[in-house]
Amino acid sequence: MSETVTAGAEHTTREIAQQPRVWRETRDAVEASRPRIDEFLARHVTPEVRIVLTGAGTSAFVGEIAAPALARITGRRFDAVATTDIVADPRGAFAENVPTLLISFARSGRSPESVAATRLAEEVLDEVHHLIITCDETGDLYRTHSERPGDLVLVTPEGTNDLSFAMTSSFSTMLLTALLVFAPQLADGVEAAAAAGDWALGDGAASPAEFAGTDYDRVVYLGSGPLTGLARESALKLLELTAGRIVGLHDSSLGFRHGPKSVLDDRTLAVVYVSSDPYTRQYDLDILTELRTTPGAHQVLAIDHRAADEPGATWSVPGAEDLPDALLALPYVLFAQSLALRQSLRLGLTPDNPFPSGDVNRVVKGVRIHPLADVAAR
Repeated sequence: MSETVTAGAEHTTREIAQQPRVWRETRDAVEASRPRIDEFLARHVTPEVRIVLTGAGTSAFVGEIAAPALARITGRRFDAVATTDIVADPRGAFAENVPTLLISFARSGRSPESVAATRLAEEVLDEVHHLIITCDETGDLYRTHSERPGDLVLVTPEGTNDLSFAMTSSFSTMLLTALLVFAPQLADGVEAAAAAGDWALGDGAASPAEFAGTDYDRVVYLGSGPLTGLARESALKLLELTAGRIVGLHDSSLGFRHGPKSVLDDRTLAVVYVSSDPYTRQYDLDILTELRTTPGAHQVLAIDHRAADEPGATWSVPGAEDLPDALLALPYVLFAQSLALRQSLRLGLTPDNPFPSGDVNRVVKGVRIHPLADVAAR
């Protein structure tokens, strides 16, 4: 990706490019922390405990990918609930007053909702414990919970507290950390995911470059299972880095037919993340076939872990044949990040800060947290 290193893109370019390396570092860091992780889980993950994954924006989408993946691997329920939903409606988010493990994801831990969500959980629930996965040892979330003996705080590798406006390596390393905490067996697949990432940023980079040069003004990302959350993150990356000048949309492969398909026109690119699960991928391939045979000039691209099952443009990630969807999300997201970066540059924007006016900020501003106690009796 060296050709994209231009003024105003240095941080974004570096942070995308470093991901295969920091995935390997994340695997090693989690392994080094395994004794205290296992001790924490043994104390706080009992059969009656509800596990909630939370964050805002991209950090929320980490939970949306991890929750269904971990539920399938562990055989127990994981709920993804955004901090924005917890703060706005804590009694609804925690309607069941049961022992809860709240897993908070945050790049900086400085957004108003980050600490507020953990505090509100403690106000509403009789028993709650916290696992914090963050990229910033100086953030409010880290400082609030790092000294509390009942909580566990894990920090992603150095350099992943992305300086760019958009989250890239912070997103993928927090996701991988969460997966490895609860499913340590996934560590065996990290090298394959990282090698696939090396390919995506090397030989595989031609495809994002090609699609960045085509003429469209909206991109629809589709996926199933854990890859539904990845579709949502991919759409947000495009919106952020192009300052909304190219619209990013998302849906599930099955859900797209129920109205959202109306968005297709001759200036639309549809990208389908194809699942590695033999059952689920059938639905992804069905929507691919339908999109490719639907009349119109819209473009269609499959992102797959193996050679194409049918004719049509496919970004096939080599060496990823045995990876579950949760790990496939790592190399898959590199396409979306690279495409968004290239489109931002093509539009003459500065990806490191697409909003120099400050209309949208790296760390969210303008949120006022209202005390729950003030209205509890109303």
